[in-house]
Amino acid sequence: MKCLAVILLLVTFVPAWVVAAEPASVIKVWQAKAPGETKEFEAEETQPPKEGENPPTTRITNVSRPTLHVFPAPKENRNGAAIVICPGGGYRILAWDKEGTEVAAWANSIGVTAFVLKYRVPTADRQPRWQAPAQDAQRAISLVRARASEWNLDPARIGLLGFSAGGETVAVASAKHAERLYDAADSFDNVSCRPDFAVLIYPGGIVDEKGELKPEYQITKQTPPMFFAHAFNDPVKCEASVQLFLALKKAGVASELHIYSAGGHGFGLRPSSHPAVTWPKRFEEWLAVNGVLSGKSQ
Repeated sequence: MKCLAVILLLVTFVPAWVVAAEPASVIKVWQAKAPGETKEFEAEETQPPKEGENPPTTRITNVSRPTLHVFPAPKENRNGAAIVICPGGGYRILAWDKEGTEVAAWANSIGVTAFVLKYRVPTADRQPRWQAPAQDAQRAISLVRARASEWNLDPARIGLLGFSAGGETVAVASAKHAERLYDAADSFDNVSCRPDFAVLIYPGGIVDEKGELKPEYQITKQTPPMFFAHAFNDPVKCEASVQLFLALKKAGVASELHIYSAGGHGFGLRPSSHPAVTWPKRFEEWLAVNGVLSGKSQ
């Protein structure tokens, strides 16, 4: 009985989003081969957790055929907003549960329908490394917006959220929304690929060795508003978030930046003693203030 009580106590304090549900459906991002692909990667692979990793992380690689995994918000709290989630992984793997399905479950808990994007990897050795993932992200936004009525979504409240390399993917897809990164494949690409908001959690690759924004980030007042969360002690420079935030401020795009004193890299949403793990609540507040959760700004 004592063992059972301990188990029940532990379960009670596990956040709901740590144990994500299975997707309601899975959608092909491209009906034919993805842009620029002439051959497929090796067979898609789910790698075993690293030794001693607790809790373990599911890592996926060799993704040739991108898919969107749909997690509808429960009917009782669904608010019509949606987020397309881009897990990180250095363009070599996708941290599928830690920065994907767990995040979808959290989004569902605040009434937001989530779409976890299984974008193409590995692309770390390509130039530019972000091109294929950003193409997949832009296409995902167009697909979700074009089919919004199927999930009872507001087509004007659809955002992109990315971690690490996924954060860079989101940044490029958002900054270049006016110049779709691929030739239109079908009628879905007649629908805007501009996210209504963008969320960058410890993004990398945005600044050069001098700490300045790379040329692909030409920020204008049409760039979507962004929310940033980064740790001061992250080996992936927090200047990436800071410099992009400053460019948004200069362009008059209201955004929000959080640099936490500690947290390192890859903290996701999992419980920790580091202050960086409080970012989901700040993000929820930002969504509410900007009307994403209700359709009306406060």
